[in-house]
Amino acid sequence: MRNAIALTMLLALATPAAAQVPKLGEVEVKAYQQIPKTKTAVQLTQDTALGRHLRGLVMERLARRGNDVGFSGGNVMRMDVTYLDLIGSSGGGSAFNDSSVGGQPGYAQLGSNPRPELPGIKLERRDSLQPKSSPTMRIGLTLYSVDAGKVLWAATVSCLTNGNSAQRVGEIMVEALFAEPDKTHIGDAGCPL
Repeated sequence: MRNAIALTMLLALATPAAAQVPKLGEVEVKAYQQIPKTKTAVQLTQDTALGRHLRGLVMERLARRGNDVGFSGGNVMRMDVTYLDLIGSSGGGSAFNDSSVGGQPGYAQLGSNPRPELPGIKLERRDSLQPKSSPTMRIGLTLYSVDAGKVLWAATVSCLTNGNSAQRVGEIMVEALFAEPDKTHIGDAGCPL
């Protein structure tokens, strides 16, 4: 019985209607209603430095619209920031790479407890083909009404980027999300790469 339910759920998720996302370099806004002026809490699905920075920009944009914003409130806006680099081309000197110094992550503070160096696992193809993908970043925002539990507004944007310019590209993406937030549309995200 459980297998039948799981198979049904997988088939439902695999249908094109359920898996539609905007193309790379596009922004999609679904305004089921305008963003209400009530207090809005912006919550990250994953707590990262990049996510916290971009959440601050989203909170600024909401405040410019006249919303009272905070970390708790009448409505909840869930924010998902995803940076995906399958080929490891984030470049050196980035705050978003996973380099280590003496077994410590590059972002560790001086005097942190030392950890033993772990062997790295390199993900690579077994054939000689080079992947055609580039590092990408995706931002998704979904505004829920706490009282009714329904989605009031949703938006998604994605762009090509790399570790060195991820913050700047993320800022451009947030601006694209709030360029025309009160109407449902799909448009150009203004990606710099």
